[in-house]
Amino acid sequence: MVSLTALHALRDDELITPPDVTAAGLREALTEMAKVVGDNNVIVHTAKSMKPDTEGQYYNLPKEHDLFYILEKEHFLASAVVSPGSTVEVSAIVKLANKYLTPLWPVSMGRNLGYGGSAPRLRGSIVLDMGHRMNRVLEVSDRDCTCLLEPGVSYFDLYNYLQSNGHKQLWIDNPDLGGGSVIGNTLDRGAGYTPYGEHFSMHCGMEVVLPNGEVMRTGMGALPGNNTWQTFQYGFGPYPDGIFSQSNFGIVTKMGVWLMPDPGGYQAYLFSFPKEADLPEIIERIRVLRIAGVIMNAPTIRNTLIDAAVYGPKSDYTSNKGVLTSEEVDAIAKKIKVGRWNIYGAMYGPEPMRDLQWAALKASFMEIPGATYEFPKPRAEGEPRSILHMREETLKGLPNTYELGWLDWTCPRGSLLGFSPISPATGVDALKQYEMVTKRFREFGFDYMGTFVVGWRELHHIVCLTFDKSDPKQRKKAHRCIELLIDDAAAEGYGEYRTHLCFMDQIASVYNWNGGASLKFNETLKDALDPKGILAPGKSGVWPARLRGRGFELKRSQEPHKL
Repeated sequence: MVSLTALHALRDDELITPPDVTAAGLREALTEMAKVVGDNNVIVHTAKSMKPDTEGQYYNLPKEHDLFYILEKEHFLASAVVSPGSTVEVSAIVKLANKYLTPLWPVSMGRNLGYGGSAPRLRGSIVLDMGHRMNRVLEVSDRDCTCLLEPGVSYFDLYNYLQSNGHKQLWIDNPDLGGGSVIGNTLDRGAGYTPYGEHFSMHCGMEVVLPNGEVMRTGMGALPGNNTWQTFQYGFGPYPDGIFSQSNFGIVTKMGVWLMPDPGGYQAYLFSFPKEADLPEIIERIRVLRIAGVIMNAPTIRNTLIDAAVYGPKSDYTSNKGVLTSEEVDAIAKKIKVGRWNIYGAMYGPEPMRDLQWAALKASFMEIPGATYEFPKPRAEGEPRSILHMREETLKGLPNTYELGWLDWTCPRGSLLGFSPISPATGVDALKQYEMVTKRFREFGFDYMGTFVVGWRELHHIVCLTFDKSDPKQRKKAHRCIELLIDDAAAEGYGEYRTHLCFMDQIASVYNWNGGASLKFNETLKDALDPKGILAPGKSGVWPARLRGRGFELKRSQEPHKL
């Protein structure tokens, strides 16, 4: 990286210029942006200045490229990183971007591991680092159980703020890793594991900078002097909040979030099942209990290896560097004392209420032959945490980073690529998805590590493909494997709900009912709101008219399928 003061010492061919922007134009744009945010908050990047892989990790992720790159490291490379400190500064930067045609790629904290990090979809874009300076908890209401946040507030930050400022009766809901942005995860429609786990449903009110630099507030925030911005989601008229999730229609600078009051009691549990073939029956029983409200949160059904990877790398269990056999997975399950499938869930509420829940859970799951259950046991001093202890914290809204162990499964400091299709919550669909993914993973030489999560009525299948990015062959295999899985899934009616930068165009292309009416609608909105095409071009497969059809899309590979 290069400071702004050194910008003019760079040769033109060293700058990463975006389409339709000259080196001189980029220099002038960055110089003008520095007048808004300060010289120290503009960092210029070149192909030679990318953070070395050995320096990148969860709390020190590169902002200019994807740490877990699938294509070449410099493919998704930013020209600069600009860090605004207020909505006013964001608005001013957006207006300058329109003037100079410099595309912006807003990120909150860039810790969406497995989906691209902070890297921009369009090479040469300026990463707008919303989390570096805009990181305040602005308001908390104990009465309404709400808060108002900026993009740089992580789950750890929010939890610590509540604990340190007299709000201990309020719980947060966090995903598997607690270091990411609350707003970022919500906008990407991420999820957690308490009864408040559907994050976008729990947001209330946004402040948004539109692609022309104008600032708007959604919901009740549109009424001057209102007092219900964080308590009533809809306001009056059309409800626009959804178009700012997974989109390039605006930059969210503030967001309201609903918090969960202490439920008056809590108990985590684990049900383990010994056979791979138990999956369909598990899903069928969970769906019934979930829809009935007996299960109040989103339980996870984890396979053996995703638990094993939290404890240690593959080499701790076996010398087999190929795909593990079913017998080898059984041996690992026995060693770490879990099943082939494991439900991690929790009960919430006073003890009489939990007793009723437990009676229903136990009666249902223990009908599956070989099923066992356990509750977290107190740990002796120095005793390591079990997976159940770790999940107990997550299910209670205590942020942590235990799941980072996945990254070392294949090799030290390995990489992660996510694949996340959605299906009905049925045993038939769960088995079909599982067999579909394991078949492709065996074909390409990857171990299956996955979790099924039952939401309100849908089934999330979260698949973690771990690979060695230092090996170009592994990168190519990982890329091709997911390409084929996207088509496999679409053929069965399953679509991904979020994805890596590499696959945004391909996934947008399979959501093609009625001649691609959905994408056409998004492009129409894009062109109306962002006529110069400066905000996050290519995000979720939506390109502005200025850049559409010029070869920046990444369609599915047409080369013959070879390993």
